[in-house]
Amino acid sequence: MTSETSQHSAPNPEQQESAVSTVLKATNVGKRIVGPNQELVILDSLDATIQPAEVVAIIGPSGSGKSTLLGILAGLDQPTSGVVELLGESLTDMDEDQCARLRAGRVGFVFQSFQLLPGLTALENVMLPLELAGDSQAESRAADMLADVGLSDRQKHHPLQLSGGEQQRVAIARAFVSEPELLFADEPTGNLDGETGATVIDLMFRLRQQQGSALVLVTHDSKLAERCDRRLLMQGGKLLELSD
Repeated sequence: MTSETSQHSAPNPEQQESAVSTVLKATNVGKRIVGPNQELVILDSLDATIQPAEVVAIIGPSGSGKSTLLGILAGLDQPTSGVVELLGESLTDMDEDQCARLRAGRVGFVFQSFQLLPGLTALENVMLPLELAGDSQAESRAADMLADVGLSDRQKHHPLQLSGGEQQRVAIARAFVSEPELLFADEPTGNLDGETGATVIDLMFRLRQQQGSALVLVTHDSKLAERCDRRLLMQGGKLLELSD
């Protein structure tokens, strides 16, 4: 992105302070669901810490609770027990609006299903987080970001007019346009073929490195996990650190 864009998106003092501390910490986090016959334990007294600019993969079989954990770490879901601190703030007593305000401009998301708004163009989808933050340069910054992901000629296209790979690149542009301190990605290549998925991952890692964002990535892809700084295995409701 241009130097002008970087000037407009310089972090405020609070962001700078959080940038030198732990960006994410989970302590004794549990998630239990009461079923018709018994209580189902999804997360069991789980601990995790993510440092600034760190890339961490969460792996494990389907149904092991990876996406549930990601939602709790991001403040999209509430744990049954324990504490999650996101960007230095405890999510325990925050409602949905307070969590959203904390994430605004500081946390990005990339999902398997893209989560683009079908009624908006690619440019408008990327502009959305900037407009919600009141950024007067939203359109130019979004256009720069789309250029950075190779989609300058798709600005006016709606999601259904784009291929799956192009939609995910728009989603990545939207996630990174605010230059977040932390990015959550949930199976970002799950709906893409191997070649397209590899291109998307290379793009995401390049942007993350440029911006210095921390990345928490849920994936089934062992090759992708090996590119990360750390790999955490979800097993029996716990996170187990895997050695190289």
